[in-house]
Amino acid sequence: MPQDAPPNGDARPDVSPVDRVAEMQAKLHRWAAADPGRRFDDLFNLVHDPATLIMAFDRVAGNRGARTPGVDGLTVDDVEQYVGVPGFLTDMRAQLKAGTFRPLPVRERKIPKPGGSGKVRKLGIPTVADRVVQAALKLVLEPIFEAGFEPVSYGFRPKRRAQDAIADIHQYGTNGYRWVLDADIEACFDSIDHTALMDRVRARVKDKRVLALVKAFLKAGILTELGDRQNTHTGTPQGGILSPLLANIALSVLDEHLMAPWKPGATMSTSGRRNYRRSRGLPTWRLVRYADDFVVLVHGTLDHTAALREDVAAVLAPLGLRLSPAKTRIVHMSDGFDFLGFHIQWQRKRGSNRWHVYTFIAARPIRSLKAKIRALTRRTSQQDLKSVLTRLNQVTHGWANYFRHAVAKHTFHTLDRFTWQRLITMLTHRHRWNWKAVRRQFTTPTGRWLPITADGTAHQPIAATPVTRYRQRRIPNPWPAPDNA
Repeated sequence: MPQDAPPNGDARPDVSPVDRVAEMQAKLHRWAAADPGRRFDDLFNLVHDPATLIMAFDRVAGNRGARTPGVDGLTVDDVEQYVGVPGFLTDMRAQLKAGTFRPLPVRERKIPKPGGSGKVRKLGIPTVADRVVQAALKLVLEPIFEAGFEPVSYGFRPKRRAQDAIADIHQYGTNGYRWVLDADIEACFDSIDHTALMDRVRARVKDKRVLALVKAFLKAGILTELGDRQNTHTGTPQGGILSPLLANIALSVLDEHLMAPWKPGATMSTSGRRNYRRSRGLPTWRLVRYADDFVVLVHGTLDHTAALREDVAAVLAPLGLRLSPAKTRIVHMSDGFDFLGFHIQWQRKRGSNRWHVYTFIAARPIRSLKAKIRALTRRTSQQDLKSVLTRLNQVTHGWANYFRHAVAKHTFHTLDRFTWQRLITMLTHRHRWNWKAVRRQFTTPTGRWLPITADGTAHQPIAATPVTRYRQRRIPNPWPAPDNA
């Protein structure tokens, strides 16, 4: 297709919305990858296409926040029961086509940050209509920008997960990248400069109506918990469906800058060139980023890593971002550092003189899980035991599945003992049991302990979760070309 040609071809009414949107995304991704300098026009028709809006509503309805209303007080259930989804989407499409759609301010909600620091994170809750339009925008824009994103970022990207980032760190730490710039961007989502961000969006998008819609969401404003209206001159409010994609678009500047030497023909493109740099006392480095959390692994010295810190700060400054002086630090991998809930450390293998990079569970997520277990098993709790066990199993097994690729077996056993003790304490207080009654209730005649059960639901220990090494993998293309392409 010619440069800047409209990407939406002939529509086929007999194709389901899911297949139609998938075909559209595959084409956009393929064209964006084939021509990195291409700017896409006529995308707005894809945003308000009925199939796109249906898919967008389904994604919004399937999110955990579907029951949370925006400033208009409507939830997804309200739309389904009282308005009707077809009429709701038809009216929204008419507004988009007529150019009368205007995003409403997001409703601010403050939630405590994990770790018990006492600090809060500000979330912005858009209305259901705004969430649907944001989801439609994401369906259209994500395949275009994904084609240009560097493979070193993993957060909020399709087919990628936190374990892939940890596997990268493990791989490079094993191969001599022992100095670590453990960076934290101060209030990243609240501070991104709108002008710099929109310039990045315009590099791939030419359609003025799409650009105006993205900018309208950035400028929609916030309704605080006290009822005050605040304008948003910077940032992408956390909580919006489009915000993670926009943050990745902005932070791709950092990815491109630090990974430019790894491009074909550049100074770090081959192992020979990297070895040559090191022989001359020059460093090599590798970036691993998950949304606004990132580390730079350095094969060099402390001074090299300090220089990279200044370089990173200079790259982030035009975006309106700065590194947190309190949380950004330079560490050697032998001292260990925390990333995405894991504690990564280069240390000697017990009983030998060999050193390896190990991945443990960090202290903060363990404290956080224990706090959730305590909240579910309070002595004075009157919640029925079956509900407690069901929720405990959900929380602990979801947590264990995330961390099962770390050195976690001992931690799993310790948490199982902690959970069992909390349950027994709750039950002894509720039923006024002594230890003899507990043993009578939960042991066999031969003295073997039985699981704690209620109406067919049993407490399921997480120690049985298989602990395996997570290997680096080839990230699959989220939008593979069809066989007949």
